[in-house]
Amino acid sequence: MPGAKERELRRRIGSVQSTKKITRAMELIAATRVVKAMNRANDAKPYATQVTGVIENLTAGGAQASHPLLRNAEKVERVGIIAITSDRGLAGSYNAAVIKAAERQLDAARTQGADYSLILIGKKAIDYFSFRNYKIEAQYTGMSDTPTYENAREVANTVVDLFSKGEVDRVELAYTEFVTMGTQKVTVRRYLPLVAMATVAAEGSGSGEAIAEFAFEPSPSGVLESLLPRYMESRLYSAMLEAAASEHANRQRAMKAATDNAEDLIIKLSREMNQARQASITTEIMEIVGGAEALGGEAQAIMQTIPEYTEGTTV
Repeated sequence: MPGAKERELRRRIGSVQSTKKITRAMELIAATRVVKAMNRANDAKPYATQVTGVIENLTAGGAQASHPLLRNAEKVERVGIIAITSDRGLAGSYNAAVIKAAERQLDAARTQGADYSLILIGKKAIDYFSFRNYKIEAQYTGMSDTPTYENAREVANTVVDLFSKGEVDRVELAYTEFVTMGTQKVTVRRYLPLVAMATVAAEGSGSGEAIAEFAFEPSPSGVLESLLPRYMESRLYSAMLEAAASEHANRQRAMKAATDNAEDLIIKLSREMNQARQASITTEIMEIVGGAEALGGEAQAIMQTIPEYTEGTTV
């Protein structure tokens, strides 16, 4: 019969093996999703590039816009902070890094004497800031895993509305930028205002030279003003797609590390169980030998009390 320690180790090994199966399955699922998220992010880049190119051509053609999105406040009294996190955990430091970056922006705004407005995407950010009693202007869930353009438009409309009404004077966007499968970095970028189209040029083709060879109706300025909201939506959509790809990449790495740790723990527990089994077997052998020796001594004592009989004696 196995000892109590051996039974306990068997139970622990079974539990770790069950956990390993779960983490391995989650790793494979995340690996599949990160590829899809990367493809979606790549598919969305041509649209953003074209929108940016049109705006560059409009400004090169002398278009001047007086759109509220270009408003620069003389004094920043309230800073809007958009934080893109996930709805689920088990993604390593993915959520914590974005939350810390957003919190640093919040503290910087307070240091400068400005108030703040939080626009949170993802349950993890909502839970964090709600638990600490921060003021949340808007919150969104259910769109971090596979964001759509309509999701980006919904959030962008809220942010643009706040900025247009003067409720916020500057908006910062905190999210995780997807570089490669093994590299993702937390990024904080100015979302609003667009500083005299310099932001567009910086995020455009990079050539800095746009050729205005087109005729725009009703006018270049009118087209530019109507195009700026679409540009803001595409910027946010691109950030949400990159954040989704980063989330899946981080979850894949975290689950792979958990699977490897489970395997190491199973090996360690198996060795302990083998040692316990060997100790149990050794103890049983020693008990048998001790019992045999005891029985042998008692038998010899008994034989000494029996009279010796010569050959041929009958009882």
